[in-house]
Amino acid sequence: MKVIIPSALRSYTERAEIEASGATLAAVVAELDRRYPGMRFRMINEQGRIRPHIRFFVDGEQLFDLALPLGAARELIIVQALSGG
Repeated sequence: MKVIIPSALRSYTERAEIEASGATLAAVVAELDRRYPGMRFRMINEQGRIRPHIRFFVDGEQLFDLALPLGAARELIIVQALSGG
Protein backbone atom coordinates (compact mmCIF):
# COMPACT_ATOMS: atom_id res chain seq x y z
CA MET A 1 0.00 0.00 0.00
CA LYS A 2 1.01 3.60 -0.44
CA VAL A 3 2.13 5.27 2.81
CA ILE A 4 2.11 9.06 3.06
CA ILE A 5 4.79 10.26 5.49
CA PRO A 6 4.42 13.55 7.40
CA SER A 7 7.24 16.05 7.02
CA ALA A 8 8.36 15.56 10.64
CA LEU A 9 9.15 11.88 9.91
CA ARG A 10 10.75 12.34 6.50
CA SER A 11 14.20 12.46 8.06
CA TYR A 12 13.78 8.66 8.32
CA THR A 13 12.43 7.94 4.82
CA GLU A 14 13.80 10.93 2.88
CA ARG A 15 10.59 10.76 0.85
CA ALA A 16 6.98 11.88 1.26
CA GLU A 17 5.56 8.62 -0.09
CA ILE A 18 6.71 5.01 0.25
CA GLU A 19 5.29 1.53 -0.26
CA ALA A 20 4.74 -0.87 2.65
CA SER A 21 2.66 -3.94 3.42
CA GLY A 22 1.18 -5.71 6.41
CA ALA A 23 -1.97 -7.49 7.52
CA THR A 24 -2.51 -5.01 10.38
CA LEU A 25 -1.49 -1.46 11.18
CA ALA A 26 0.98 -2.89 13.72
CA ALA A 27 2.58 -5.01 10.98
CA VAL A 28 2.92 -2.01 8.67
CA VAL A 29 4.49 0.07 11.46
CA ALA A 30 6.87 -2.84 12.23
CA GLU A 31 7.89 -3.02 8.56
CA LEU A 32 8.51 0.73 8.51
CA ASP A 33 10.69 0.39 11.60
CA ARG A 34 12.69 -2.47 10.04
CA ARG A 35 13.35 -0.34 6.97
CA TYR A 36 13.74 2.96 8.84
CA PRO A 37 15.06 2.16 12.36
CA GLY A 38 13.68 4.39 15.10
CA MET A 39 10.57 5.44 13.20
CA ARG A 40 8.19 3.28 15.27
CA PHE A 41 9.24 4.96 18.52
CA ARG A 42 8.18 8.33 17.09
CA MET A 43 4.64 6.95 16.48
CA ILE A 44 4.10 4.26 19.14
CA ASN A 45 4.84 4.67 22.86
CA GLU A 46 6.53 2.24 25.27
CA GLN A 47 3.16 0.67 26.13
CA GLY A 48 2.50 -0.16 22.48
CA ARG A 49 -0.13 2.57 22.03
CA ILE A 50 -0.38 5.21 19.34
CA ARG A 51 1.17 8.44 20.60
CA PRO A 52 -1.39 11.24 21.22
CA HIS A 53 -0.01 13.48 18.47
CA ILE A 54 -0.13 10.75 15.77
CA ARG A 55 -3.13 9.82 13.64
CA PHE A 56 -3.38 6.96 11.13
CA PHE A 57 -5.89 7.08 8.28
CA VAL A 58 -6.41 4.00 6.13
CA ASP A 59 -8.30 4.69 2.93
CA GLY A 60 -9.70 7.83 4.57
CA GLU A 61 -10.83 6.19 7.84
CA GLN A 62 -9.02 6.93 11.10
CA LEU A 63 -7.75 3.84 12.91
CA PHE A 64 -7.26 3.72 16.66
CA ASP A 65 -6.40 0.02 17.05
CA LEU A 66 -3.05 -1.28 15.83
CA ALA A 67 -4.39 -4.85 15.68
CA LEU A 68 -7.27 -4.27 13.25
CA PRO A 69 -6.91 -6.12 9.93
CA LEU A 70 -6.24 -3.83 6.98
CA GLY A 71 -7.68 -6.11 4.29
CA ALA A 72 -7.10 -4.72 0.81
CA ALA A 73 -6.23 -1.21 1.98
CA ARG A 74 -4.63 0.98 -0.67
CA GLU A 75 -3.40 4.00 1.29
CA LEU A 76 -2.13 4.80 4.77
CA ILE A 77 -1.73 8.43 5.73
CA ILE A 78 0.29 9.21 8.84
CA VAL A 79 -0.56 12.59 10.35
CA GLN A 80 1.58 14.16 13.05
CA ALA A 81 0.37 17.20 14.94
CA LEU A 82 3.00 19.85 15.52
CA SER A 83 3.08 22.17 18.48
CA GLY A 84 5.25 24.95 19.62
CA GLY A 85 5.40 27.80 21.96
